[in-house]
Amino acid sequence: MSDAEFFAGLTGSPNDLRLAVEALRSCGHPFCVIGGLAVNHYAEPMVTLDADFAMTAATGAGEALQLAGFRVEEFPHSLNAMLPGSCLRIQITINSRYGSFPSRAITGTLFGVELPIACLADVVQGKLWAATDAKRRPTKRQKDAVDLARLAEINPEVFDLVPVNTIPGLDEIRP
Repeated sequence: MSDAEFFAGLTGSPNDLRLAVEALRSCGHPFCVIGGLAVNHYAEPMVTLDADFAMTAATGAGEALQLAGFRVEEFPHSLNAMLPGSCLRIQITINSRYGSFPSRAITGTLFGVELPIACLADVVQGKLWAATDAKRRPTKRQKDAVDLARLAEINPEVFDLVPVNTIPGLDEIRP
């Protein structure tokens, strides 16, 4: 079974991620995957049904996703989209503190789809922001802390990007 077939089995759609990436590309604005899918590029993959993207501008993104068959909800600084019949939740963060991430993105392949992926330092920064955001649910913050530990186990330079005593679980495995 290929990575793409595995992901399709999880989401219920063989094309949801590819369709979302194609729609975002058609807008002409720089974007990149962030969050758990980006972590999966740099560490041993774990299951996620969220596809988080950072995008420099929203112009045309909602319309492009709708043309690709997605249901879209627009908010002041984000777009949420789902393809009917799919469990994959697309969230696009626009013009936020993640706005510079696309300019440093690398090209990679996730579940058979070639797409821009936030560079390792930016993935770590995003996870650090999320893990230390007291407004987020405790279980979400714990998952973000685990993602940082997963990244650090395979990429030791991550320890240099996270201040000591910021993420207790990470300090436990810090060299």
